[in-house]
Amino acid sequence: MAAAAPRCVPGRCGVPLLVLLVGAAAGRAGAVMGGMLYPRESPSRELKELGGIWSFRADFSPGRDAGFAQRWYRQPLRQTGPVIDMPVPASFNDITQDPHLENYIGWVWYEKEVLLPQRWLQDDFRVVLRFGSAHYYSIVWVNGVQVVEHEGGHLPFEADISRIVQHSPGVPCRITVALNNTLTPHTLPPGSIQYMNDKTRYPKNYFVQNIRFDFFNYAGIHRPVVLYTTPSVYIDDITVTTTSSESVALVQYQISVVGSELYSLSLSLRDQEGKVVATGDGPTGELKVPNPNLWWPYLMHENPGYRYFLEVRMQAQANGVLQEDVYTLPVGIRTVHVTSTQFLINGKPFYFHGVNKHEDADIRGKGLDWALIVKDFNLLRWLGANSFRTSHYPYAEEIMDLCDAYGIVVIDECPGVGIKMPESFGNKSLQHHLVVMEELIRRDKNRPSVVMWSVANEPAAELPPAAYYFKTLVAHTKALDPSRPVTFVTDTNYAVDHGAPYVDVICVNSYFSWYHDPGHLEVIPLQLTAQFENWYKTYQKPIIQSEYGADSVPGLHSDPPVMFSEEYQKAMLKEYHSVFDKKKKEYVIGELIWNFADFMTNQGVTRVLGNKKGIFTRQRQPKSAAFVLRERYWKIANESSCLPPIIKSHILFL
Repeated sequence: MAAAAPRCVPGRCGVPLLVLLVGAAAGRAGAVMGGMLYPRESPSRELKELGGIWSFRADFSPGRDAGFAQRWYRQPLRQTGPVIDMPVPASFNDITQDPHLENYIGWVWYEKEVLLPQRWLQDDFRVVLRFGSAHYYSIVWVNGVQVVEHEGGHLPFEADISRIVQHSPGVPCRITVALNNTLTPHTLPPGSIQYMNDKTRYPKNYFVQNIRFDFFNYAGIHRPVVLYTTPSVYIDDITVTTTSSESVALVQYQISVVGSELYSLSLSLRDQEGKVVATGDGPTGELKVPNPNLWWPYLMHENPGYRYFLEVRMQAQANGVLQEDVYTLPVGIRTVHVTSTQFLINGKPFYFHGVNKHEDADIRGKGLDWALIVKDFNLLRWLGANSFRTSHYPYAEEIMDLCDAYGIVVIDECPGVGIKMPESFGNKSLQHHLVVMEELIRRDKNRPSVVMWSVANEPAAELPPAAYYFKTLVAHTKALDPSRPVTFVTDTNYAVDHGAPYVDVICVNSYFSWYHDPGHLEVIPLQLTAQFENWYKTYQKPIIQSEYGADSVPGLHSDPPVMFSEEYQKAMLKEYHSVFDKKKKEYVIGELIWNFADFMTNQGVTRVLGNKKGIFTRQRQPKSAAFVLRERYWKIANESSCLPPIIKSHILFL
């Protein structure tokens, strides 16, 4: 990158941008306030999607600060200089033929103009601008007025823009976004900027963005941008937890209303046929559901993913006018419990046979793509997978909705990947990490598919500061949500892992005969067995093999198997599976293959157009290993004592 790294936002001259990002995180440690309900249309709420073509400009100035110095947000972006069309949602990296944009680090600018319906401009309407996610640091203006600032990708943020748009009737609403993808030791995920000062080898001011994770650092507005309305008095948040017995379920609820203290609330819980099965009123309480249909995972029940629908209706007087707000929340009734050897869903043992994934595809990068999402779920169900981990960041809400609907169990992971540097375990990093967990739980707390939180992936847990870091982080997560177990995913030796004492489930990544003893499949049984026995003897907690796998180049064959051939990938899986079959009778409660599909990474001598550990190609075509895994997963499902006859007959057909 032959330009100066982004350093300074005008108005704060002399303060490096990297410090500003850290300061922003530390200064907003308690900033998660209010709800973050997914935008849904209702009799009282309207929605306008802003996806499509936006104007786009990368700031290639030496300090990456021309946009702020010249105040690009004060005027249409096209008047500041050359702009190009950019699709939203999408990563910007692979859209053009410009290699400088593919690897760009710094501020980029987006802009969209939109006309609002006249009725939205009335005083009793509230207009909200919401971003599903933007990577990684965002500043948003509407008609030149700053409305929100947010640090971190993968999670939503929003701003009430009512006063701005209502004071400018008939004028297009101009939305400007400045987005920075710089990673520092205190962002999540962390990174660092390295200046190459040897002028005999590098151009002036040359720098690179260093990262400690193995996927491409895509950036852009990755998820839907919407405008939605509510009344001026509105339902701000809903929290639901559930318990059940054989004959009755209890749905505990807590509702917050903003805009008035004088309001009434009525609730109706409907089943999938629209029949009201329970009613309630008031901001807190519980609903009794007789003979409930429980939310079951895929392949544990003939009707997986059963959801009720909780309609919340609010009425309030505001300025002499009766206002009403209606919001409907999908609700799944299920329980989760962890013992020393089992993971129980609705009181029955659950074995994770699933995958790790990435939000990654050709051209759009991490941008949300409905066709790809539906294809992936079809492949998951074809495979017989009942679960996945959101490696290594929260996935789009639209993906999570389908997990709820299809009964796909989720280990919901925050962007805590690549936490390797000692400075990333300090208080500044920890404060930001706590905020990220607050944002994640606020977003996904009501999802029945989410059965466990993961607070990190492969951190340097052997470092002494990791003990306090993870003790605090796990305790904070449990305080936010006592209803779910908490884990993090480790590749640290069991004897020196300072975070493992605080988790409920041990999640272990290992790549025997790949990164360790490469090419030697014969070592897997001994090493994998020792791994499990050492972890369980030390902690007496159930264990998930959260990653294992091997790269394979599609169409590359070798017999006997050699590394990177499809045969080697198959052989490695079978060696792991033989150990899993023994240990799942004891305390191993799951296996998640790395990876569902090939994905892009930074360039390097070990990566040929990305990571090839997928059992599907990046274009979602199966490799030989996909059929090995499919046969195994359906066999495991067939052996389940609670599998209904209808599914067993389906397996026989397969």
